[in-house]
Amino acid sequence: MLNIVILAAGLGKRMQSDLPKVLHPLAGKPMLEHVLDNARQLEPDRIVVVVGHGAERVQQAFAGHADLSFVVQSPQQGTGHAVQQAVPLLLQGDGGRDTTLVLYGDVPLVQASSLARLLQARADGMAVLTEKLADPAGYGRIVRDAGGQVVRIVEHKDASEAERAINEVNTGILAAPTGRLKEWLGRIDNNNAQGEYYLTDVVGLSVADGVPVNASHAEASWETLGVNSRVQQAQLERIWQGEQARRLLEQGVTLADPSRFDLRGSLRCGRDVFIDVGCVFEGEVSLADGVRIGPHCVISQAEIGEGTVVEAFSHVHQASVGEQARIGPYARLRPGAQVGDEAHVGNFVEIKKSRLGRQAKANHLSYIGDAVVGERVNIGAGTITCNYDGVNKFQTVIEDDAFIGSDTQLVAPVTVGRGATLGAGTTLTKDAPAGQLTLSRSGQKTIPGWTRPVKKA
Repeated sequence: MLNIVILAAGLGKRMQSDLPKVLHPLAGKPMLEHVLDNARQLEPDRIVVVVGHGAERVQQAFAGHADLSFVVQSPQQGTGHAVQQAVPLLLQGDGGRDTTLVLYGDVPLVQASSLARLLQARADGMAVLTEKLADPAGYGRIVRDAGGQVVRIVEHKDASEAERAINEVNTGILAAPTGRLKEWLGRIDNNNAQGEYYLTDVVGLSVADGVPVNASHAEASWETLGVNSRVQQAQLERIWQGEQARRLLEQGVTLADPSRFDLRGSLRCGRDVFIDVGCVFEGEVSLADGVRIGPHCVISQAEIGEGTVVEAFSHVHQASVGEQARIGPYARLRPGAQVGDEAHVGNFVEIKKSRLGRQAKANHLSYIGDAVVGERVNIGAGTITCNYDGVNKFQTVIEDDAFIGSDTQLVAPVTVGRGATLGAGTTLTKDAPAGQLTLSRSGQKTIPGWTRPVKKA
């Protein structure tokens, strides 16, 4: 059986925030969620999250995760003490190969592949994840014997000068046999400079008991970076965004500038996709073959069809766009917007909870809400579907091949028949019949002798 214990009790004082540290975002989601995503890929039998400072907020943030068990560490007396709180929940079987993997909620990017290798390195003993640093100051050092075998981990504050010269450091992540780990946790003490119970002390106890300790390394050095301050959070954000950009480039996506790209979710791209600078992708986004995204767009939980172009500064949120369409610049597709193949949504056009048919066009300064717009409809500048009476929403239906003149207000519920034309400036309060011209205007007048008002001195 595989247990995973995630330590998430820290205060995060250097973050200068009331938000628990593990809830601070990285690439659009809490750091703890990154840890959980990678942990779940190992298919554990149990996940225990040790919380402390802000415990209620952390538990509330993950209340919908049925596979999690929470325990509270209070007071916080070190990493060993934290894991001790999880001991009653750790599962053991009869096979003797039970393993407990300890992770950290503020070390969010350790990839599942690196963790899988760590579990393999555990073999018949335990394994620690280590890293070699040019400047190891502040980290626990990995002490090896003459044969290169790990014999203990010494914290920086407790290390001798010779030990501080070691550049192989402990990341804190380890995998140990569950039964042995429970025993070792009961034997550690707090006789150290910090007065805390160190989880790392179980390494020395393992060696003393004749249980071999192996070391494993992460595939990339950035995987083991932790977050203790806003500066580190920002640094890790850019590292992770650069890694996501690299993966997209290797898949054949063209990024105008990989350093000016943000992915805060998941992005699926077809062939020959182009993404310009300053774009942000949130949630689950799908871009089909040949899609082009102009600069400074925000695309969130959206599907965009083959060959479609999204021009600069457009926002697409919880919407879908068909093939060979053109969106923007400065367009806004809100939740429920469905734009058909070869349709055009132009500058400063907003669409909400509406379907725009194939080859329909709304190119300028319009609002389309709660509407069904047919194929080949042309919507003139300044058109508004008046869908809200202050209490309820109503639907507008515009059938195929209709022409809506500029500065038209369609007061829903109302239907514009197939092939109908609405004259510019019309306020439509009743259905417009198919194939006919409908307009509502007051007669044009010229007022003799009228003068503009003069500003008073």
